[in-house]
Amino acid sequence: MIQLRLRKSKHLTIYILLVLSFSFFSISGQSNQKTTKKDLENKKRRINEEIEEINSMLSKTKAIKKSSIGALVNINLKIEKRQELISTINSEIEILNRDIRKNDQEYNALKANLSKLKADYAKMVVSAQRNQDSYSKLMFLFSADNFNQAYTRLKYMQQYNTYRKKQAVEITKTQLEILNKLEELKQQRHEKNALLGIEEAEKKNLDSEKTEQEEVLTSLQAKEKELKLELEKKKQDAIALQTAIKRLIAEEIKRKAEEAMKEAQAKAAQKALADKEAKALAEKSNKKDKKDKKNGTSTNNTNTNNAVDVADVKPTKKENLFTPELTPEAEALSDDFENNKGKLPWPVMKGMICESYGEHEHPAIKGFMMMNNGVEICSNNGAQARAVFAGEVTGITVSPTGGKFVIIRHGEYLSVYTNLTEVFVKTGQKIAIKQPIGTIGFNDDEGKCAMNFQVWKGQKTLDPAGWLINAR
Repeated sequence: MIQLRLRKSKHLTIYILLVLSFSFFSISGQSNQKTTKKDLENKKRRINEEIEEINSMLSKTKAIKKSSIGALVNINLKIEKRQELISTINSEIEILNRDIRKNDQEYNALKANLSKLKADYAKMVVSAQRNQDSYSKLMFLFSADNFNQAYTRLKYMQQYNTYRKKQAVEITKTQLEILNKLEELKQQRHEKNALLGIEEAEKKNLDSEKTEQEEVLTSLQAKEKELKLELEKKKQDAIALQTAIKRLIAEEIKRKAEEAMKEAQAKAAQKALADKEAKALAEKSNKKDKKDKKNGTSTNNTNTNNAVDVADVKPTKKENLFTPELTPEAEALSDDFENNKGKLPWPVMKGMICESYGEHEHPAIKGFMMMNNGVEICSNNGAQARAVFAGEVTGITVSPTGGKFVIIRHGEYLSVYTNLTEVFVKTGQKIAIKQPIGTIGFNDDEGKCAMNFQVWKGQKTLDPAGWLINAR
């Protein structure tokens, strides 16, 4: 009988350990879910801030020209952000649904466990009432065959008593957990209902914005011929701008290559001179005991041969005209720039990408393709452009499309900032990260304040959206 009870006690211990292990992993799972939920809340807050910024730009655009490309671009941006916001809310609701299902399961498990605990406790109480007579306990104790068996029976009675008290505590604790779980479920369902309400409101806003988008599109398409002429001119202006940027970058690369070549020639000339001097000294040392006319002639020849024509020294393959060798400082800057891909600050304090990199269809005229070697970033009127990374200003020139553009070198990488009405920096100036470099111009015809921002590696353009933080 005693051995049977001890086996039951052992099984109960194993069961408790398993329950504790399950609880630990449940808590870990909840922690991961809470982190994900927090990320979604941060994302939702960021999107709401972006929508407010677009509304601010849109209100200024409407004040100038309601049915403009700038207005359409801002509305399109707002629709895109609104859809992203609804998607984020849906993700939050999915997490809450998962949490609610999990908590429901835990609640049901706790209820089942409580029923079992109560049943076990009831059996113990009945058993204790049957054996509550002190005489019965003493008889159980003194009927032992030896002292060791009597001691074991005594320990069993004590442990049984302790276990019964623990069961009572466990029942109270489980009841409290059930109440807490019910409260948690209530809170989660309330949160879910609130999110569903927000989602419904955002969907209505989205429908309203889509209606507004259709109105602006209809207005713009009514003057399609005029708009196509403007867009064709804009396309030609963009090509002219790219040609100017490419020419300036090519000149910069050529200048760097020539500097590297001259430096290489000077180093090679110095080395050749040092080699000839060393050779002459060695010959002198070998013939120091012969002081004759031939030795003097040799000395004169040595002096004549020491002259080296710098023009005859050829640069190595690395130092050719198109791929100049980078200095250690430039290489370090290149590495720093490359290692910060996806982490660079935006070239404006507040703004949105209103035209993406590469070839894409115009938002108003179907079939009309646009090409962009950078990204167009829209901001509020009067916004300033700022450097995305430390570097050196290598070019400032007047743009064929109006305004000015600035090129900043970051080792073998370059960043380009166009449509600046005022420039605060000069060529050759060292620039710090986030340093203001100029004021962005406002386009009255399109009703928007925008800058074309580009990233180059040598003479190849890269998608700037992949370099800026939170740009995708």
